[in-house]
Amino acid sequence: MAVSPTPKPKPVKPTSAWVNPAQVALAAFAGSSAAVLTSPLAVAYSGGADSTALLHAACALWPGQVRAIHINHGLQVAAAQFQIHCAAVCAQLNVSLHVAKVNAKHEPGESPEDAARKARYTALADAARALGVSQVLLGQHADDQVETLLLALSRGAGLAGLSAMPAVFERAGVQFGRPLLEVPGASLRDWLMQQGHAFVDDPSNTDERYTRNRIRARLLPVLAEAFPQFRQTFARSAGHAAQAQDLLDEIAAQDLLLVGSPPAIKALQTLSRPRQANALRHWLLTCHQVRPSAAQLAQLLDQVTACTTRGHQIHLKVANGHVLRVVSHLQWLSPI
Repeated sequence: MAVSPTPKPKPVKPTSAWVNPAQVALAAFAGSSAAVLTSPLAVAYSGGADSTALLHAACALWPGQVRAIHINHGLQVAAAQFQIHCAAVCAQLNVSLHVAKVNAKHEPGESPEDAARKARYTALADAARALGVSQVLLGQHADDQVETLLLALSRGAGLAGLSAMPAVFERAGVQFGRPLLEVPGASLRDWLMQQGHAFVDDPSNTDERYTRNRIRARLLPVLAEAFPQFRQTFARSAGHAAQAQDLLDEIAAQDLLLVGSPPAIKALQTLSRPRQANALRHWLLTCHQVRPSAAQLAQLLDQVTACTTRGHQIHLKVANGHVLRVVSHLQWLSPI
Protein backbone atom coordinates (compact mmCIF):
# COMPACT_ATOMS: atom_id res chain seq x y z
CA MET A 1 0.00 0.00 0.00
CA ALA A 2 1.37 3.39 -1.00
CA VAL A 3 2.30 5.77 1.78
CA SER A 4 1.65 9.48 1.39
CA PRO A 5 2.15 12.46 3.65
CA THR A 6 -0.77 12.95 5.99
CA PRO A 7 -2.41 16.35 5.38
CA LYS A 8 -1.79 18.84 8.14
CA PRO A 9 -4.88 18.98 10.36
CA LYS A 10 -6.91 22.15 10.33
CA PRO A 11 -6.94 24.15 13.58
CA VAL A 12 -9.41 22.67 16.02
CA LYS A 13 -12.37 25.03 16.29
CA PRO A 14 -14.66 24.47 19.26
CA THR A 15 -18.23 23.63 18.28
CA SER A 16 -19.31 23.51 21.90
CA ALA A 17 -17.92 24.21 25.33
CA TRP A 18 -16.26 20.79 25.25
CA VAL A 19 -13.48 20.00 22.79
CA ASN A 20 -11.74 16.63 22.74
CA PRO A 21 -8.40 17.36 24.48
CA ALA A 22 -6.91 14.43 22.56
CA GLN A 23 -7.80 16.16 19.29
CA VAL A 24 -6.10 19.39 20.35
CA ALA A 25 -2.99 17.48 21.43
CA LEU A 26 -2.93 15.32 18.30
CA ALA A 27 -3.22 18.33 16.02
CA ALA A 28 -0.29 19.97 17.82
CA PHE A 29 1.68 16.71 17.67
CA ALA A 30 1.10 16.38 13.93
CA GLY A 31 2.28 19.94 13.40
CA SER A 32 5.45 19.52 15.46
CA SER A 33 8.91 18.74 14.16
CA ALA A 34 9.00 15.58 16.28
CA ALA A 35 6.39 13.80 14.18
CA VAL A 36 6.04 13.56 10.42
CA LEU A 37 2.82 11.61 10.01
CA THR A 38 1.98 9.62 6.89
CA SER A 39 -1.27 8.08 5.78
CA PRO A 40 -2.82 5.73 6.46
CA LEU A 41 -1.93 5.56 10.15
CA ALA A 42 -3.07 3.34 13.00
CA VAL A 43 -4.25 3.83 16.57
CA ALA A 44 -3.49 1.21 19.20
CA TYR A 45 -7.03 0.78 20.50
CA SER A 46 -7.62 -1.07 23.76
CA GLY A 47 -11.16 0.20 24.31
CA GLY A 48 -10.07 2.17 27.38
CA ALA A 49 -10.68 5.88 27.86
CA ASP A 50 -7.29 7.05 26.61
CA SER A 51 -7.20 5.16 23.33
CA THR A 52 -10.92 5.83 22.76
CA ALA A 53 -10.39 9.60 22.97
CA LEU A 54 -7.34 9.25 20.70
CA LEU A 55 -9.26 7.20 18.13
CA HIS A 56 -12.06 9.78 18.01
CA ALA A 57 -9.45 12.53 17.62
CA ALA A 58 -7.63 10.80 14.77
CA CYS A 59 -10.89 10.08 12.93
CA ALA A 60 -11.95 13.72 13.28
CA LEU A 61 -8.64 15.01 11.91
CA TRP A 62 -8.11 12.42 9.15
CA PRO A 63 -11.41 10.80 8.15
CA GLY A 64 -10.97 7.57 6.23
CA GLN A 65 -7.22 7.42 6.86
CA VAL A 66 -7.25 5.75 10.27
CA ARG A 67 -6.95 2.07 11.15
CA ALA A 68 -7.36 0.56 14.62
CA ILE A 69 -5.28 -2.25 16.12
CA HIS A 70 -6.59 -4.12 19.16
CA ILE A 71 -4.28 -6.40 21.13
CA ASN A 72 -6.05 -9.24 22.92
CA HIS A 73 -3.66 -10.42 25.64
CA GLY A 74 -6.00 -13.17 26.76
CA LEU A 75 -4.94 -12.60 30.36
CA GLN A 76 -8.43 -12.13 31.82
CA VAL A 77 -12.01 -13.21 31.25
CA ALA A 78 -13.01 -9.70 30.17
CA ALA A 79 -10.61 -9.78 27.18
CA ALA A 80 -13.26 -11.20 24.84
CA GLN A 81 -15.74 -8.49 25.86
CA PHE A 82 -13.11 -5.79 25.29
CA GLN A 83 -12.64 -7.06 21.75
CA ILE A 84 -16.40 -7.06 21.09
CA HIS A 85 -16.66 -3.51 22.42
CA CYS A 86 -13.79 -2.32 20.19
CA ALA A 87 -15.37 -3.89 17.13
CA ALA A 88 -18.68 -2.13 17.85
CA VAL A 89 -17.04 1.30 18.31
CA CYS A 90 -14.95 0.91 15.15
CA ALA A 91 -18.07 -0.03 13.19
CA GLN A 92 -19.75 3.17 14.40
CA LEU A 93 -16.71 5.22 13.36
CA ASN A 94 -16.33 3.36 10.06
CA VAL A 95 -12.78 2.35 11.01
CA SER A 96 -11.32 -1.01 10.09
CA LEU A 97 -10.21 -3.01 13.12
CA HIS A 98 -7.29 -5.44 13.15
CA VAL A 99 -7.24 -7.80 16.15
CA ALA A 100 -4.01 -9.50 17.23
CA LYS A 101 -4.03 -12.17 19.90
CA VAL A 102 -0.80 -12.54 21.84
CA ASN A 103 0.63 -14.77 24.52
CA ALA A 104 1.77 -12.35 27.19
CA LYS A 105 2.65 -14.89 29.87
CA HIS A 106 5.88 -13.97 31.59
CA GLU A 107 8.97 -16.10 31.96
CA PRO A 108 10.42 -16.96 35.39
CA GLY A 109 12.08 -13.85 36.78
CA GLU A 110 10.29 -11.54 34.33
CA SER A 111 7.62 -9.14 35.52
CA PRO A 112 4.10 -9.62 34.09
CA GLU A 113 4.05 -5.95 33.05
CA ASP A 114 7.31 -6.22 31.08
CA ALA A 115 6.17 -9.43 29.36
CA ALA A 116 2.84 -7.89 28.36
CA ARG A 117 4.52 -4.71 27.10
CA LYS A 118 7.03 -6.58 24.93
CA ALA A 119 4.32 -8.81 23.48
CA ARG A 120 2.09 -5.80 22.83
CA TYR A 121 4.69 -3.78 20.92
CA THR A 122 5.77 -6.77 18.86
CA ALA A 123 2.15 -7.47 17.94
CA LEU A 124 1.46 -3.80 17.15
CA ALA A 125 4.48 -3.62 14.84
CA ASP A 126 3.49 -6.86 13.09
CA ALA A 127 -0.09 -5.66 12.65
CA ALA A 128 1.01 -2.27 11.32
CA ARG A 129 3.15 -3.88 8.65
CA ALA A 130 0.29 -6.22 7.72
CA LEU A 131 -2.00 -3.20 7.32
CA GLY A 132 0.55 -1.30 5.25
CA VAL A 133 0.97 1.50 7.78
CA SER A 134 4.26 2.77 9.12
CA GLN A 135 3.03 4.68 12.17
CA VAL A 136 1.03 3.73 15.24
CA LEU A 137 -0.37 6.24 17.73
CA LEU A 138 -0.45 5.31 21.42
CA GLY A 139 -2.76 6.68 24.11
CA GLN A 140 -0.35 7.09 27.04
CA HIS A 141 -1.01 10.42 28.75
CA ALA A 142 0.47 12.76 31.35
CA ASP A 143 -0.42 10.56 34.32
CA ASP A 144 1.22 7.56 32.65
CA GLN A 145 4.35 9.66 32.11
CA VAL A 146 4.48 10.66 35.78
CA GLU A 147 4.00 7.04 36.87
CA THR A 148 6.85 5.96 34.58
CA LEU A 149 9.14 8.62 36.02
CA LEU A 150 8.29 7.68 39.62
CA LEU A 151 8.90 4.00 38.86
CA ALA A 152 12.28 4.90 37.41
CA LEU A 153 13.16 6.91 40.51
CA SER A 154 12.12 4.05 42.77
CA ARG A 155 14.49 1.73 40.92
CA GLY A 156 17.46 4.10 41.02
CA ALA A 157 17.43 4.57 37.25
CA GLY A 158 19.92 6.69 35.36
CA LEU A 159 19.18 9.38 32.82
CA ALA A 160 17.72 6.94 30.31
CA GLY A 161 15.11 5.80 32.82
CA LEU A 162 14.43 9.31 34.12
CA SER A 163 13.70 10.42 30.56
CA ALA A 164 10.47 8.40 30.95
CA MET A 165 8.52 7.73 27.74
CA PRO A 166 9.63 9.42 24.51
CA ALA A 167 7.00 11.10 22.36
CA VAL A 168 8.32 9.31 19.27
CA PHE A 169 10.26 6.06 18.97
CA GLU A 170 10.78 3.26 16.49
CA ARG A 171 10.50 -0.48 16.93
CA ALA A 172 10.76 -3.22 14.29
CA GLY A 173 10.64 -0.68 11.47
CA VAL A 174 7.44 0.97 12.74
CA GLN A 175 7.28 4.47 14.19
CA PHE A 176 5.24 4.89 17.38
CA GLY A 177 3.92 8.23 18.59
CA ARG A 178 2.55 9.36 21.95
CA PRO A 179 0.68 12.61 21.29
CA LEU A 180 -1.10 12.74 24.68
CA LEU A 181 1.87 12.92 27.06
CA GLU A 182 0.88 16.41 28.22
CA VAL A 183 -2.84 15.62 28.60
CA PRO A 184 -4.14 14.56 32.06
CA GLY A 185 -6.06 11.31 32.00
CA ALA A 186 -9.00 12.85 33.85
CA SER A 187 -9.61 15.38 31.06
CA LEU A 188 -9.90 12.56 28.51
CA ARG A 189 -12.46 10.74 30.65
CA ASP A 190 -14.39 13.93 31.32
CA TRP A 191 -14.74 14.61 27.59
CA LEU A 192 -15.83 11.06 26.79
CA MET A 193 -18.48 11.06 29.51
CA GLN A 194 -19.73 14.52 28.53
CA GLN A 195 -20.09 13.36 24.92
CA GLY A 196 -21.61 10.01 25.87
CA HIS A 197 -18.86 7.95 24.20
CA ALA A 198 -18.52 4.45 25.63
CA PHE A 199 -15.23 3.06 26.88
CA VAL A 200 -14.18 0.09 29.00
CA ASP A 201 -12.37 -0.03 32.33
CA ASP A 202 -9.74 -2.74 32.63
CA PRO A 203 -10.17 -4.25 36.13
CA SER A 204 -6.44 -4.96 36.32
CA ASN A 205 -5.82 -1.18 36.44
CA THR A 206 -7.12 -1.10 40.02
CA ASP A 207 -5.17 -4.14 41.19
CA GLU A 208 -2.75 -2.67 43.72
CA ARG A 209 -0.50 -5.71 43.63
CA TYR A 210 1.12 -3.84 40.73
CA THR A 211 3.40 -0.96 41.67
CA ARG A 212 2.14 1.31 38.91
CA ASN A 213 -1.43 0.94 40.16
CA ARG A 214 -0.40 1.77 43.72
CA ILE A 215 1.30 4.92 42.46
CA ARG A 216 -1.85 5.86 40.55
CA ALA A 217 -4.24 5.19 43.43
CA ARG A 218 -2.22 6.43 46.40
CA LEU A 219 0.60 8.72 45.33
CA LEU A 220 -0.77 10.83 42.47
CA PRO A 221 -3.67 12.25 44.55
CA VAL A 222 -1.21 13.30 47.26
CA LEU A 223 1.09 14.91 44.68
CA ALA A 224 -1.84 16.75 43.15
CA GLU A 225 -2.74 18.19 46.56
CA ALA A 226 0.83 19.19 47.44
CA PHE A 227 2.03 20.24 43.97
CA PRO A 228 -0.93 21.03 41.68
CA GLN A 229 1.37 21.51 38.64
CA PHE A 230 3.33 18.31 39.18
CA ARG A 231 2.44 16.84 35.79
CA GLN A 232 3.99 19.77 33.95
CA THR A 233 7.05 20.07 36.19
CA PHE A 234 7.75 16.33 36.17
CA ALA A 235 7.43 16.31 32.39
CA ARG A 236 9.91 19.18 32.21
CA SER A 237 12.39 17.24 34.35
CA ALA A 238 11.96 14.17 32.14
CA GLY A 239 12.66 16.36 29.14
CA HIS A 240 15.88 17.66 30.71
CA ALA A 241 16.96 14.08 31.43
CA ALA A 242 16.22 13.05 27.85
CA GLN A 243 18.28 15.95 26.51
CA ALA A 244 21.21 15.03 28.77
CA GLN A 245 20.94 11.38 27.71
CA ASP A 246 21.06 12.42 24.05
CA LEU A 247 24.29 14.27 24.77
CA LEU A 248 25.79 11.23 26.54
CA ASP A 249 24.81 9.04 23.58
CA GLU A 250 26.54 11.43 21.22
CA ILE A 251 29.72 11.38 23.33
CA ALA A 252 29.57 7.58 23.57
CA ALA A 253 29.29 7.25 19.79
CA GLN A 254 32.34 9.47 19.38
CA ASP A 255 34.30 7.47 21.97
CA LEU A 256 33.39 4.18 20.30
CA LEU A 257 34.89 5.51 17.07
CA LEU A 258 38.11 5.89 19.07
CA VAL A 259 38.10 2.61 21.00
CA GLY A 260 36.37 0.50 18.37
CA SER A 261 33.40 -1.86 18.43
CA PRO A 262 34.07 -4.30 19.97
CA PRO A 263 36.11 -2.04 22.27
CA ALA A 264 39.89 -2.34 22.45
CA ILE A 265 40.91 -2.59 26.11
CA LYS A 266 43.99 -0.33 25.87
CA ALA A 267 41.99 2.34 24.08
CA LEU A 268 39.28 2.13 26.73
CA GLN A 269 41.88 2.66 29.43
CA THR A 270 42.75 6.08 27.97
CA LEU A 271 39.25 7.31 28.82
CA SER A 272 38.09 8.47 32.24
CA ARG A 273 36.07 5.95 34.21
CA PRO A 274 32.74 7.81 33.60
CA ARG A 275 33.43 7.87 29.85
CA GLN A 276 34.41 4.19 29.91
CA ALA A 277 31.08 3.44 31.58
CA ASN A 278 29.18 5.56 29.09
CA ALA A 279 30.92 3.97 26.09
CA LEU A 280 30.48 0.40 27.36
CA ARG A 281 26.82 0.95 28.21
CA HIS A 282 26.24 2.40 24.73
CA TRP A 283 28.13 -0.47 23.06
CA LEU A 284 26.16 -3.14 24.91
CA LEU A 285 22.84 -1.49 24.17
CA THR A 286 23.32 -0.54 20.53
CA CYS A 287 25.22 -3.64 19.44
CA HIS A 288 23.68 -6.31 21.66
CA GLN A 289 20.42 -4.79 23.00
CA VAL A 290 21.34 -5.49 26.62
CA ARG A 291 21.59 -3.23 29.66
CA PRO A 292 24.09 -4.05 32.42
CA SER A 293 23.10 -3.49 36.02
CA ALA A 294 25.00 -0.85 37.98
CA ALA A 295 26.87 -3.60 39.87
CA GLN A 296 27.77 -5.47 36.68
CA LEU A 297 29.05 -2.33 34.99
CA ALA A 298 31.14 -1.34 38.04
CA GLN A 299 32.73 -4.80 38.11
CA LEU A 300 33.47 -4.64 34.39
CA LEU A 301 35.12 -1.24 34.80
CA ASP A 302 37.28 -2.62 37.62
CA GLN A 303 38.38 -5.47 35.37
CA VAL A 304 39.22 -3.11 32.50
CA THR A 305 41.39 -1.07 34.89
CA ALA A 306 43.12 -4.21 36.19
CA CYS A 307 43.75 -5.61 32.72
CA THR A 308 47.43 -4.66 32.37
CA THR A 309 49.01 -8.03 31.60
CA ARG A 310 48.67 -10.37 28.63
CA GLY A 311 47.36 -13.19 30.81
CA HIS A 312 44.64 -11.22 32.59
CA GLN A 313 41.29 -12.86 31.96
CA ILE A 314 37.88 -11.19 31.89
CA HIS A 315 34.75 -13.31 32.05
CA LEU A 316 31.87 -11.46 33.69
CA LYS A 317 28.13 -11.98 33.63
CA VAL A 318 26.47 -8.94 32.06
CA ALA A 319 22.71 -8.90 31.56
CA ASN A 320 21.82 -12.41 30.36
CA GLY A 321 25.21 -13.06 28.72
CA HIS A 322 28.90 -12.59 29.44
CA VAL A 323 31.62 -10.07 28.59
CA LEU A 324 34.96 -11.73 27.85
CA ARG A 325 38.44 -10.62 26.97
CA VAL A 326 39.35 -11.97 23.54
CA VAL A 327 43.03 -11.14 22.91
CA SER A 328 43.03 -7.31 23.09
CA HIS A 329 39.30 -6.61 22.89
CA LEU A 330 36.11 -7.11 24.84
CA GLN A 331 33.40 -9.34 23.42
CA TRP A 332 29.85 -9.98 24.61
CA LEU A 333 28.50 -13.50 24.21
CA SER A 334 24.80 -14.18 24.35
CA PRO A 335 23.48 -17.20 26.29
CA ILE A 336 23.21 -20.45 24.37
